[in-house]
Amino acid sequence: MFSGIVEDLGTVLDLTPSEKGALLTVGVGALPLDRVNIGDSIAVNGCCLTVTGKSASVLSMELSAETLRRTVLGELQRGERVNLERALTMGSLLNGHLVSGHVDAVGRIIGVEREGEARLISFEAPAELSRYLVEKGSAAVDGVSLTVFAVDGARFKCALIPHTLKVTTLGLKSLGSTVNIEADLLGKYVEKLLAERVGGMTNHERSAPAR
Repeated sequence: MFSGIVEDLGTVLDLTPSEKGALLTVGVGALPLDRVNIGDSIAVNGCCLTVTGKSASVLSMELSAETLRRTVLGELQRGERVNLERALTMGSLLNGHLVSGHVDAVGRIIGVEREGEARLISFEAPAELSRYLVEKGSAAVDGVSLTVFAVDGARFKCALIPHTLKVTTLGLKSLGSTVNIEADLLGKYVEKLLAERVGGMTNHERSAPAR
């Protein structure tokens, strides 16, 4: 589990195809590698990956075929920057929102507006994610926890302050860039629980004797 608060901007050193999918090698800067072990979870552009190798300043992670299908990680190029975040601990401050690192779909940037030093960025997600997009709700875009302030179907807009633009890859994105999108985790669980409850109540009411 993650919070969507990026800890470091890594640099892609290599992305090598393998029988299982691909092997991603990332150079890190500020991330404290002395606190990262083989087998730990790291979010790379919002996608939860398992650390399979590390050295003084490099992390290696395997990408499954499913990860390549559902995210934009397979499009990464050498030298490209990526958002990195370690998994939360029980004592961590939850400064963003609960992010599972399980990317729902690939979206794209459809609008960029300047508002002083900030930017208003519009994203377009696949239609099936529209039901999870709520005004003043949360969404993780390339692993960055953002507040949604406008929604139009599967299109949503977020305001990015200068700090976010500086410490994440979103400040490097432009019109048409593709991004990983994860909808609010709580919304998915609420939807499933309500659907099952409503279905169960309906069946119960059908079988209950009239009063």
